[in-house]
Amino acid sequence: MGAPDLSLVIPVHNEAGNIGPLLAEIDRAFQDENYELVIVDDKSADSSVEEVLAHQRSQPRLRLLQHAQRAGKSRALTTAFAAARGRWVLTLDGDGQNPPEDLARLWRASASATPDRIVAGVRQRRNDGAVKWLTSRTANFVRRRLLRDDCRDTGCGVKLMPAEFARSLPYFDNMHRFFPALARRAGLDVLEEPIGDRPRQFGVSKYGFFDRAAVAFLDTVGVYWLIRRHSDPGSVVEETPDQPDGRPIN
Repeated sequence: MGAPDLSLVIPVHNEAGNIGPLLAEIDRAFQDENYELVIVDDKSADSSVEEVLAHQRSQPRLRLLQHAQRAGKSRALTTAFAAARGRWVLTLDGDGQNPPEDLARLWRASASATPDRIVAGVRQRRNDGAVKWLTSRTANFVRRRLLRDDCRDTGCGVKLMPAEFARSLPYFDNMHRFFPALARRAGLDVLEEPIGDRPRQFGVSKYGFFDRAAVAFLDTVGVYWLIRRHSDPGSVVEETPDQPDGRPIN
């Protein structure tokens, strides 16, 4: 079949009970698409890996990568980006809260787009607890004021990006919260699409108050520094004696 058009990327940590049904939903929603599914297990301590392996027996498009020790969601995503074979990558959390049919709709609407943009999901009717909702709203407010990325829901795990851009991202812990700001830093447009949000069926959220508020603020300051220190040379040409006007190399 050659290289897939799309690499669906899912970081997983302790999502037993959620990941199996989610994979079945993805099969149905993307059955007519040329895609691969890349799952990175970030050292789960439950039966998440067993659920993925059971599904892999009947789904040859599924690839499972495992971290030897827990490294966090952002590292799991960079592992997946490096392994992805598609022209585009579409990220999704493994908790099953975002319906795969919404992702399929987003992909079909964007499949013919030129690689000068990313598409960020915006969760509709969010099913969060009061503390998670408040800390998320606070972090989003601070981020928008400081980075001016105009993204309404950067915490949503659904992002569609050119694979080349995804692999160029500077890695740091929690960098997954800043994909829209980093895209604007690279000169890409950021579009937003509504995505459904369902209650979690099994397990608990991996983030608490400190992770969502205090750490997020420090990360925002770091990204602000990255943006301020960024420079773009524009096009680059290679000149030779036989071609003094230069030959574009990017």
